[in-house]
Amino acid sequence: MRSRFLTAVALAATAALALTGCGSGGSGDGGSDVTLWMYPVIPDQDASQKFWADFEADFEAENPDTNLTIELLPWDNREEKIGTAIAAGKGPDLVLLTPDLTANFHSTRGLKPIGAAVDDRSKYFEGALAGGTIDGEIYGLPIYQTSTTAVYNKAAFAAAGITDLPKTWDDVLAAAPALAAKGIAVMDYSGSPEVTLNQSFYPLLWQAGGTVFTPDGKDVAFDGPAGVAALQFLLDLQAASGLPADAATKPNKVEGGPLGLGKVAMGYAVSKPEAQQMQAGVGAAEVVVGQPLTGARQRSFGTPGLITLTTINSDDNEEAALAVARRLASPEVQHELNVASGTYPSRTDVQAPGTDEITTAYLEALKFANPGEAHPGARQVMAALAPHLQGALQGKRTAAEALTDAATEARGILSRLR
Repeated sequence: MRSRFLTAVALAATAALALTGCGSGGSGDGGSDVTLWMYPVIPDQDASQKFWADFEADFEAENPDTNLTIELLPWDNREEKIGTAIAAGKGPDLVLLTPDLTANFHSTRGLKPIGAAVDDRSKYFEGALAGGTIDGEIYGLPIYQTSTTAVYNKAAFAAAGITDLPKTWDDVLAAAPALAAKGIAVMDYSGSPEVTLNQSFYPLLWQAGGTVFTPDGKDVAFDGPAGVAALQFLLDLQAASGLPADAATKPNKVEGGPLGLGKVAMGYAVSKPEAQQMQAGVGAAEVVVGQPLTGARQRSFGTPGLITLTTINSDDNEEAALAVARRLASPEVQHELNVASGTYPSRTDVQAPGTDEITTAYLEALKFANPGEAHPGARQVMAALAPHLQGALQGKRTAAEALTDAATEARGILSRLR
């Protein structure tokens, strides 16, 4: 039995061999070789290396006919590296992707269905499984997911005489004047085009009942009534001094930013590490982690990590690769990965990674999580939309005008992708 475990450092030193040293096929001893490309889901490098080395060893002990190679790669340039590998037919059988990259590689016929690795669909959170589902077929198996939700500085609200923390858009708008009178904006917003819209405008769009794309993916939908309502909500807050003064240009920064300094009373798409930064800035006792805001709907952003099966994988080696994917998605491995990485389960039968109030709140928010809209043009459309949103916040366009202009540009992008 042969086993290799490659770190990002080793891979960088042997870049010229990266594609020739891996791929699907037999091991030469009657078994199967399976290569998995993994990324720094576990931020600590030493902990990451140990986790994946242990997983590889345990899997091979349980499946002696499979030689599993896990290669740890950096996030940088992963789309290009994966695309090159698939085009060359030399590289990973399995690779970790996000929903949008799954859609991209599906559109270029670089992925095979992986639904056979799903043991029980009813055990998965709807949003997590949806993130890897394309045209009704599963191409990405969720092995973890992230979670965001509303987080409050209760001392800021109390100083303005507000005892009930806002849970709806109407509540947020109603709270804005009293907080503004104290020099505090009610809600944070990061309008810099460098900030992903999955953590700024899109959660509000989804809360308004809207979507970025039409259900068939052939057109954009963000310029409809729901999109206008979401952007107008921001503009109404801005008019009431309910957003940071630099909302149109500010980055998504909690530590040293308005949320961390107590100059903003709440965020609506805050991750757990960001909530902890708030605690460090304004005091742990003052921070309350709630549930996602409700507009027309209650929604948040939480994206799954998807194990995908590439077309590099040969048919006679497919079952071995599926067995690896199945094990990665198991409740036992998910729990261990969640604890090590600070992520959350993609399925409901996984032991919680913690029992503290904050972790529990983020787990509760998973049922409202939207994984982002998987589309081959998702990144290009986001890049086109962001400056128009910024322009509206800078007073250059109305909500309807900004979204109409953005939609015209986005439709040009989609037409070129066809």
